[in-house]
Amino acid sequence: MDQLTISRIKQAHPIIRKELEALYIECNNLLPKGVRIRFSSVFRSVTEQNALFNQRPKVTNARGYQSIHNYGLAADYVILLDKDNNGTFESIEWNVSNKYHKQVIAFFKSKGYEWGGDWKSFKDFPHFQKAFGLTWQQLKSRVDIGMTIIDNGITYPKI
Repeated sequence: MDQLTISRIKQAHPIIRKELEALYIECNNLLPKGVRIRFSSVFRSVTEQNALFNQRPKVTNARGYQSIHNYGLAADYVILLDKDNNGTFESIEWNVSNKYHKQVIAFFKSKGYEWGGDWKSFKDFPHFQKAFGLTWQQLKSRVDIGMTIIDNGITYPKI
């Protein structure tokens, strides 16, 4: 298992944390030897989100509080390849039409996660989220009125 991903999963909203870890393990077990997924981002602070929003070239349309990452209910991923078969997984496969990406996408969608590649505008291909039918506005409203829980020093909206 990728310890970097496991540490990122520990920052996911408590309501999906165990599920996300189990799905991460299951998905990796479905991929062939020498191919692994890594979560490149799970929880993202408002400061981190605003920095991404201001980045050029543009990588997101979401300002702070407008991303489901800000509530710990999203994950971005990359495909790692061990091209030398030495266990280092040093290569990243970016082409989302690659068969491994297609496997990951189909897997997470089959588990009820929304895929950013299905969005009408600003497609976010390496993104999955499970927001329980709530918009970012509804999640922010819960935070604003104190309808929150604190876990691992992070404040999450109650779901």
